[in-house]
Amino acid sequence: MKDLSACAARSTCPYCGVGCGVLLQPDGVGGLTVTGDPDHPANQGRLCSKGSALAETVGLSQRLLSPVVAGEQTGWDDALQLVADRFRDMIAEHGPDSVAFYVSGQLLTEDYYVANKLMKGFIGSANIDTNSRLCMASTVAGHKRAFGTDTVPGTYEDLDKADLVVLVGSNLAWCHPVLYQRLMAARQAHGTKIVVIDPRRTASCDSADLHLPLAVGSDVALFNHLLTKIDAAGLVDTDFLTHTTGIHEALDSALADDVSVTELNPDDIAQFCQMWMGTEKVVTIFSQGVNQSSAGSDKVNAILNCHLATGRIGKPGCGPLSVTGQPNAMGGREVGGLANMLACHLDIENADHRAAVRDFWSAPTMPEVPGLKAVDLFRAVGDGRIKALWVIHTNPVVSMPEADAVRDAISACPFTVVSDITARTDTARLADVLLPAAAWAEKGGTVTNSDRTISRQRAVLPVPGQARADWDILAEVGRRMGWPSAFDYQTPGEIFREYATLSGVAAKFGRDFDISGLSDLDAAGYDALKPTRWPVSATRQGGRFFADGQFYHPDGKARLLPVTWRAPAAKTEPRYPFWLNTGRLRDQWHTMTRTGLSARLSAHLPEPFLDIHPDDARDKGIDPADLVQVSSPHGTSILRARISRDVTKGQVFAPIHWTGETAPSARIDTVVAAATDPVSGQPESKASVVNITRFNAKWYGFAVSDREMTPACEYWAQTPTKSGYRAELAGSEDIGDWQIAARSLFGLPDADVTALEDPARRVARLAFHENGRLVAALFVAPEPVAVMRDYLATLPQVPDLLSGRAPADRPDPGPVLCSCFDVGVNTILTAVETKGLMTVEAIGDALQAGTNCGSCRPELASLLASAHQKEAAQ
Repeated sequence: MKDLSACAARSTCPYCGVGCGVLLQPDGVGGLTVTGDPDHPANQGRLCSKGSALAETVGLSQRLLSPVVAGEQTGWDDALQLVADRFRDMIAEHGPDSVAFYVSGQLLTEDYYVANKLMKGFIGSANIDTNSRLCMASTVAGHKRAFGTDTVPGTYEDLDKADLVVLVGSNLAWCHPVLYQRLMAARQAHGTKIVVIDPRRTASCDSADLHLPLAVGSDVALFNHLLTKIDAAGLVDTDFLTHTTGIHEALDSALADDVSVTELNPDDIAQFCQMWMGTEKVVTIFSQGVNQSSAGSDKVNAILNCHLATGRIGKPGCGPLSVTGQPNAMGGREVGGLANMLACHLDIENADHRAAVRDFWSAPTMPEVPGLKAVDLFRAVGDGRIKALWVIHTNPVVSMPEADAVRDAISACPFTVVSDITARTDTARLADVLLPAAAWAEKGGTVTNSDRTISRQRAVLPVPGQARADWDILAEVGRRMGWPSAFDYQTPGEIFREYATLSGVAAKFGRDFDISGLSDLDAAGYDALKPTRWPVSATRQGGRFFADGQFYHPDGKARLLPVTWRAPAAKTEPRYPFWLNTGRLRDQWHTMTRTGLSARLSAHLPEPFLDIHPDDARDKGIDPADLVQVSSPHGTSILRARISRDVTKGQVFAPIHWTGETAPSARIDTVVAAATDPVSGQPESKASVVNITRFNAKWYGFAVSDREMTPACEYWAQTPTKSGYRAELAGSEDIGDWQIAARSLFGLPDADVTALEDPARRVARLAFHENGRLVAALFVAPEPVAVMRDYLATLPQVPDLLSGRAPADRPDPGPVLCSCFDVGVNTILTAVETKGLMTVEAIGDALQAGTNCGSCRPELASLLASAHQKEAAQ
């Protein structure tokens, strides 16, 4: 294989917070070759399925290429002057708190910094919040309460050294696959034990020594119980506790809790406690299952209490580790991208901190109180307090809880600006002004991953059309609003140097975040910047925090917090008897504006679904592949039923990714309640209450086409294929003429049609040809259509299409299981049977499946076990 490292540009993957390094090699015609960077410390060359498919997501498909005002294309001068004028007029008439920015962990640090500076230092409001509020605000709050600052104590290297890794509310195997493979390598090398604490059985459980399927929201009770057992066993580190306060109050609260609320087997609880207490090198990884809770901050502090009480923090192989969901969630935290923070971990409510930042920026003003956090911000848009809103690189109409209310609020807002790479999002369609932004691989800057490593993202592709970098757009608006010198930036490197210099000012207040050692980087040094873990100062370089007992509260001590279990904000009741859990899929990202362009990634799970326990499905009269309506006090969604024991009775699970662009009925956040943690403001996305009922469709359909379709029915879900699109369809109204309906669906008014229709059985199969070429087909039945979907999705290379089945000489590969190498279930099962494959490793040797990112290995193991059980029963 050719070594690309010498000629390729080193950059960073734009997906999760692992921060994997990538090597980018442009092909000269707008495309890329993307491989893992073997020299990047975060991934050492590994990539997950999404990172491996990055090259399939670049290009001009669905790109926004020019500014749009009131639905008409225009130039930058008119668009930006309108933005500056409308924001300035709103501020003059209604005050600075009448405007708001809602930004994103997709931004680079330099973009984030300029947005924060503009809003807080010059507009004079703290109404800038970020979609990172939805994923890690509770960790920020927990860190600050315990440590005095939002400090991540450890590093990824701790996974290599730990003897026990506890995953709490983290499906690491799917959501952070490269870290999971690092953990698997450690397990192989020295037998690392793994415990998974999660109400749902996930792919991460397959390699676990113990899975604790605790009751929804009961994490605090479990870790409080662990704290009491640590104390009872005499394992409290009395020396380390001299660097802390609050142990007695924390223990009193812990003793008052009843671990039975977890509904766990007492023997499993005892085993977990013994494993944790009996292992010195423990890393506790936590993620959205902890954060996305109305008690998320308390969950974080319950975990931190156990590490502080035992002194297992800041040392090699032990400590708490929050893994973030976005590529620059950490960078946003560092620049003050949250409404309750200032840049460089300074506090907005501290007068000295405010004065220091104001003086550094030569700013005319500075807000004295926190701004509106995400949920409250959109409520303020809805009730008219916010009159001008700028949304940057995020899709709140899909991702916010009570999403229909958010949609209605933005629709009614007097002035809404959206900066994005595409106009095809639910939020962008509501904008008064659309601004075309440069995309990943077209812009340069920095990001910070979950273990404080700052890495460069680098531009290797030309910026298409009129698109511009976000920092450039924001700075130009700042200049047009009347602050030309404050926003006179020409390059992202200038912004980075200013930001690094400000961190030195913050360090004088005893803050942890200090990269002042990078403040003198010239253009060449910035361009060549290698992955660097902060802090970077004259006195300190990278490393871990807190092993020395030095914390950032005024007295220099950590705080153990007295926390008590409390139930989720919602309560199940006869109308809404089920708990709804939401989360991510292995191969998709957020609202699919990037991953949804890849046919390979879309092939694994191409349709939105709801996991339902078999007992609940039976009680509700729901069969596999039925459609299910999910309802709550806030909205409804329709999804495909998957009967699964991965969820416990009384719980259901749905993925978050589908939108009005891809499956309008499956916007699951329409049913999620906007309950929030009182400390962090983070929404409770894992514990809404819902009812489920069978959706009584009159007809079901499956369609394939060489072009995008325009469905018009109650349920549809459309995804790309290698040669076009596939769609699932259903409706509750009879269709009089399927040929007319199909022509409308496909946009084929004049194509030749071959039809097989049986009105008595309500079955129809139609194939459309143009110039003798097969271009589309529709299959309709009164029940979920039984056809070989993955075979039909290869259209137009389908010789006997209307049969819906693959001929004997052309096997159907089945649903894709390994996205990295595009290997289907049927291909794997055939190899298992014909080649006598007995292990996941043998499947990898034969088919490559599972040999890249490894995130499909749990599914491979399950498929293999099922195949062998079936064979043994024959």
